[in-house]
Amino acid sequence: MPKIPVMQAVVEVLKSEGIDTVFGCPGAAILPLYKAMEQDGSIEHLIVRHEEGATHMADGWSRTTGNVGVAIGTSGPAGTNMITGLYTAQADSVPILCITGQAAVSKLHQEAFQAVDIVSIAAPVTKWAVQVKEAAQMPWIFREAFRIARSGRPGPVLIDLPIDVQKQEIEWDSTIDEPLPVQRSVPSDARVERALEMLLAAERPLLLAGGGVILGEASAELLELAEFLQIPLQATLMGKGAIDEDHPLYAGMTGIQTSQRYGNASFLESDLVLALGARFGDRHTGDLATYRGSRKFIHVDVEPTQIGKVFGPDLGIVADTKLFLKALLDKAKQHGPREKNAWVERCQELKRTLLRREDFDTVPVKAPRVFKEINEFYGPDTYFVTAIGLYQIWSGQHQKAHKPRHYQVCGQAGPLGWEIPAAIGVKKARPDAEVVGIVGDYSFQFLVEELAVGAQYDVPFVLIMLNNEYLGLIRMAEDHGGYDMKYEVDIHYDTTGSDNVKIMEAYGCSGVRVADPSEIRTSLEWARKEADRTSRPVLVEIMIEREGNTANGTSIAAMREYEPLP
Repeated sequence: MPKIPVMQAVVEVLKSEGIDTVFGCPGAAILPLYKAMEQDGSIEHLIVRHEEGATHMADGWSRTTGNVGVAIGTSGPAGTNMITGLYTAQADSVPILCITGQAAVSKLHQEAFQAVDIVSIAAPVTKWAVQVKEAAQMPWIFREAFRIARSGRPGPVLIDLPIDVQKQEIEWDSTIDEPLPVQRSVPSDARVERALEMLLAAERPLLLAGGGVILGEASAELLELAEFLQIPLQATLMGKGAIDEDHPLYAGMTGIQTSQRYGNASFLESDLVLALGARFGDRHTGDLATYRGSRKFIHVDVEPTQIGKVFGPDLGIVADTKLFLKALLDKAKQHGPREKNAWVERCQELKRTLLRREDFDTVPVKAPRVFKEINEFYGPDTYFVTAIGLYQIWSGQHQKAHKPRHYQVCGQAGPLGWEIPAAIGVKKARPDAEVVGIVGDYSFQFLVEELAVGAQYDVPFVLIMLNNEYLGLIRMAEDHGGYDMKYEVDIHYDTTGSDNVKIMEAYGCSGVRVADPSEIRTSLEWARKEADRTSRPVLVEIMIEREGNTANGTSIAAMREYEPLP
């Protein structure tokens, strides 16, 4: 076999695994990998402003493509800065690979400069964290990392590379190498049969799509089953987009925060729930006694340890969601289709009547009005990212999703600042798509510097900020006399065709502030055109009421609603 630099072999492995874009920050201890990528020239690299931003960009790229996103950092604090991103990916079952540089093997026990034990630090928030001490192992460890990241419940992995190992040569031939196979969990035939029996015996069954339906690419099979058996569908927050929310069988979201009135109502009237790839998170279930009630549960998950983690189901099935739904549909077709029934009509009635008000015209703007405008302005092909806080709750309650992987939210970890880097990752994965990030003014301050990455690499997207605290960039600039070097903000008035609309400029990007609900639509139109014109991120900062309520509670049967029924 030919003898080649080991980092050249790593680049060849990355390419064959479908990686065409990576995100990272160079440093001395990882330069051999960067040199190999530079010499190859076929993998695009975006230099980030913070290593956490690299992980979130890889996260957004992965959620969009379904492939393993890659983030790169040097030794020491670069790796520790990545821990939040690894935890976020682990919590939401997102396959990403973090590659870190490391001090030479001979120095690891001597407290050398930046020689932190990143493998031990990362172990609790990864599926696998490993340090490579033998150069000949390198291609195989990378292959195994991709296999582990994709297998079962997907998740993050980390590979730590000592600098002296990176500089070695190995015997390796890329022409006879390929990715390792990923095994998919096949459902037990007997359990599939039992699940069908329970579904057919139920009077008011529901199908519940968790994030595992999207990760398993099982949305088409889920919809086919629902239509064949005429069973209403719901989604968890992580499953949002698994089914078009305008579909007649869609029955909303259940939960104590991100939910619809009709979703909770239809769930409470159900007598059986078939949950697919769902974790039964606490913000979904609320009070468990109420959530469980007298209804029966079938829980399907690719990860065996998820079955019974929150409560014991009446039937647990370990399986890939797509394979399970195909098997269930095959058995259902032996019984024949079912006609629309009283239970479907009841769920449709609840969906028509148990709505929350959104048509507010008051100033300051009420948050539900913002999402009304978003739903009406953007089409079903738009990609959305949103993170944590009140705006996530409002989004879950009011924003519609229509397609898998088009509504992306960090659900369990909820890191502040996730949206900007995640949106960059989404846009790099789908350059021709419209990408929109929704953020709050507090979260906006975290990782805001990654806007400069979007400007530097011509990554256009629209960022909609719901600001109830006046902490946006415009306020920062105004508080510092119009210009401040720290934030690189300049305020001026655009007089080229607008009515003196106040425009913000920061990090090479532009934005506009909106204070009246009647201005939201025109501002979104301006932002779309401005992003296309400049090929850079654009901000629409919407000033909402200082104190705004959301519907919430501790039990799905006892929600505190912010408005009476319309």
